[in-house]
Amino acid sequence: MHIGLNLIYLVPGETGGTETYARELIPALVDAAPPGQITAFINREAAASVGPAPWRDLIPSVTVPVSARNRAQWVRGEQQLLPRLAARASVDLLHSLANTGPGWGRFRRVVTIHDLHFKLVPEAHLGLAGLGMRVLVPLAARRSDRIIVDAMSTRGELEQHLGIKAEKVDAVPLGFGNTQRVSPLDVSVLRERLGLGDRPIVLSVSAMRPHKNLARLITAVGLIPVERRPILVIAGYSTPHEQELRRLAEALGVSDELRLPGWTDAATLEGLYSAATCLVCASLHEGFGLPLLEAMTRGLPVACSGRGALAEVGGDAVLRFDPESPQQIAAAIERLLGDSAEAQRLRVAGLARAANFTWAATAAGTLASYERALS
Repeated sequence: MHIGLNLIYLVPGETGGTETYARELIPALVDAAPPGQITAFINREAAASVGPAPWRDLIPSVTVPVSARNRAQWVRGEQQLLPRLAARASVDLLHSLANTGPGWGRFRRVVTIHDLHFKLVPEAHLGLAGLGMRVLVPLAARRSDRIIVDAMSTRGELEQHLGIKAEKVDAVPLGFGNTQRVSPLDVSVLRERLGLGDRPIVLSVSAMRPHKNLARLITAVGLIPVERRPILVIAGYSTPHEQELRRLAEALGVSDELRLPGWTDAATLEGLYSAATCLVCASLHEGFGLPLLEAMTRGLPVACSGRGALAEVGGDAVLRFDPESPQQIAAAIERLLGDSAEAQRLRVAGLARAANFTWAATAAGTLASYERALS
């Protein structure tokens, strides 16, 4: 079986959770796949990137001559060039890892649809990007032989909103996020670098996008009395929405309690997980929620939205809140900061919960989906 992996979307350091998916799934597939070949189809940015890259280091790669930062080139590469290159490479099955995939080709097709943000939280994809998702995701869903989703809740959404029958969809949970492969940045260095002093840190690992609900999270921090107020660190790649968040923090008088370091390297992120008192995920909608598991595996208590996939992943190992209520978000933060018994309960429960999610299991479920597609 010759498997092709469609990674045309992937710009290293700029793609968020779908990059983590590729980085973690590829080594697990290499370990678990039966004899055969795996080939990655990548863009110019991924081909030119430096640093560890499993799509180059572990498997052969073919560069599709497009720039994924250019939306029109990315679509052209995926819909026109990729089918020809995959056929030329004699792949038996092409797996598209990030919501969209080619609508034709002389091979079986599997697509992972992580979420339906374009439908359920359209503010996540504006302008040309939003229009493209509204066309390309349903196209991939209809034309693929199998669909993989990260959570059962997304399988139900596919049936409700796109009319995709459940029997075509395989729910394959993700593994436990970024495993610790580097030593954390020294906490004292981190605190000095970000100007954190000795105050408690509430961490949120999130891109600066509207559906991540960061405005309400910032508002919640402002509701906490000054003498108990933590510093909120939001680590994730920047977007134009960041300026709105900064203006909100200034209007609420919490600019001194907000840090937006942008995309952080692995050592800095590990340092943040080590230094933080808790992780908070206030997103309005997620297809899975990797940061929850990343925090749990590091013994960090978690509070999150009680909706959809986040509730599904967190189970009883998280403190839940209504993401549309800054008051509830603030109450959850205060509880994790002030109730040591509850924080310890969540640490223990989180470690046990996260142990159920492994990339080996994700690879096994993915290979089973391949077999269904080929049959």
